[in-house]
Amino acid sequence: MSNLKAKDINETITWKEITLGCSVFEGGSAELVNTGDWRTIKPVIDMEKCKQCMLCVPVCPDMSIPVEEDGRRGEFNLFFCKGCGICAKVCPFDAITMIKDEK
Repeated sequence: MSNLKAKDINETITWKEITLGCSVFEGGSAELVNTGDWRTIKPVIDMEKCKQCMLCVPVCPDMSIPVEEDGRRGEFNLFFCKGCGICAKVCPFDAITMIKDEK
């Protein structure tokens, strides 16, 4: 096994060429890994219903709900979102719905 950097891992790499699981060889590599490809359902926000209460932001395990410079929540970052649906469950205004992710 090698110590490849996350940026060097792509679809041409075999499992024998990557680092062992649970081993951290570099910091900040999560930003480079598109975990959103694992998703089968995705969240959709209805900005008409959203009251900007921000309750969805801290519960997202993938930090897929950005907070803009003006302090308001932005659109979902689907690069990281795995479609767990926690954001939809906590939204008291039913502004977030989960739909099938057509890729």
